Amino acid sequence: MTGNDSPVLRVAGRPVARYVTRPELPHRLSPRPYLHPVTTLAGTAVTEFSPADHLHHLGVGVAVPDVEGHNFWGGRTYVRGRGPTELDNHGTQRHTAFQLRDPDGFVEELRWVAAGTELLRERRTVAATELTATAWALDFTFSLTNVTPDPLGLGSPATNGRPGAAYGGFFWRARKESAAPSVFTADREGEREVHGRSADWLALTGETWSLVFAGATARTRRDPWFVRTEEYPGVGSSLAHDDRVTVAPRDTLVRRIVTVVADGRLDTDGAAALVRKAVSP
Repeated sequence: MTGNDSPVLRVAGRPVARYVTRPELPHRLSPRPYLHPVTTLAGTAVTEFSPADHLHHLGVGVAVPDVEGHNFWGGRTYVRGRGPTELDNHGTQRHTAFQLRDPDGFVEELRWVAAGTELLRERRTVAATELTATAWALDFTFSLTNVTPDPLGLGSPATNGRPGAAYGGFFWRARKESAAPSVFTADREGEREVHGRSADWLALTGETWSLVFAGATARTRRDPWFVRTEEYPGVGSSLAHDDRVTVAPRDTLVRRIVTVVADGRLDTDGAAALVRKAVSP
């Protein structure tokens, strides 16, 4: 890894991701650390940063649109009865320090701050692992601790009145190509079939690349997947799908997502085999 603010993750000596800790971004984009570009082992980029259709989509990271009314996602806020609304309610994720830095990963401490107050303290662990000659895995865990004296409610546009928009949590803005990517799980195919459902893993495949996402959090239910392919290519986990999630003072919410990044278009069997290898103890 090189550089103070832009460490580079490497797999088998090859750079596969750059991590930006202190981005210079407009406040309405909810500035936060992110991974971009992320590439396959052959060098194909599989992320996008601040694309024209959604300027607040920043590669790979963690974003929550509603933390006790504060927007850590970026862009407009969905307000019940009003719809998407421009509000001055944006928060910032601030890099504090790296507890560990190696060529293949890091452990980072962050502060989630809004309106001059620290709401959450995060410990983020990211690791890159070689799986095969054409595939590697990004292991991403975030732990959010409520550092306020009161409970914090985490919500989404869905919990605020917009059906089907339960985004918030881990989010990957994928590469946009001339044709929409394919998306499938072990037993379903297509955006309408997989969006909003829980599944052990979910695959997104483009022209020459594949991403396979697996919820791997220990001792907890798996969050439903948030999926977009036609409007734009993106996959995330839904922290607040049906109801708001409350984090009590000093309590910690933990989520782990393991993503297989592969060259070529994987089929169901190939995706399942790589996920098993990526999340095995």
